[in-house]
Amino acid sequence: MRSASLTVAALVGAVLLTSCGGNSTDGGRPVPVGGGGSESSSTSAPTASSATPTTQPSVPVETSSAPSKKAKVIVVPGNYASNPAVQGLVKMYPVYFDALIARDGNVMIKQFPAYFYADVSQVMVDAKLNGWVMKPPGSVVVRGISNQPLGVVRVKTCRSQTTQYWDPKKKGWTLIAPSGQPQAIDMIKTGLGWRPYRVGPSAGISCAGVKYPA
Repeated sequence: MRSASLTVAALVGAVLLTSCGGNSTDGGRPVPVGGGGSESSSTSAPTASSATPTTQPSVPVETSSAPSKKAKVIVVPGNYASNPAVQGLVKMYPVYFDALIARDGNVMIKQFPAYFYADVSQVMVDAKLNGWVMKPPGSVVVRGISNQPLGVVRVKTCRSQTTQYWDPKKKGWTLIAPSGQPQAIDMIKTGLGWRPYRVGPSAGISCAGVKYPA
């Protein structure tokens, strides 16, 4: 008789366990209403009221716009502003000028063709060794353009005296050029757009009477 009552009790316990949603994957953990399987663990999502904190973090409000950054070098295209090669020079010359100021050609490695880097990097090395310094602002005025073989466009420019290196030992410019220094930069179209390709010959470029903005 006692064994029969134990059997009935076991059957009743099994029915109660099944009705509570228990299964073999619960591993003896407390089982929530509706079962403790994988389906029930991902069905409930936090409500908007529970997910959003009652106090929002304060966000700084901009009261005024940032001051405009002064140009380190001004490139004046003049009557040649519509030429794509000149537009490329206007865009890339500030990067080149930054390298001159830093006396570090590495600034240019990823953005300029290797030939142009080779033409101008030694000047930066010499400037660093001799203690020459260049301080902005500087200015460059485009004086003319000419087409060269293989799609190269030569942009003829004049660089102001302030784009030269100052020798603090001699208290003078490394290159005396009161009217500015003529410089020709050959531009070529690359996958990144028009880029300085090589330093061209400056013969025939006149800087007399050029007015520099800086």
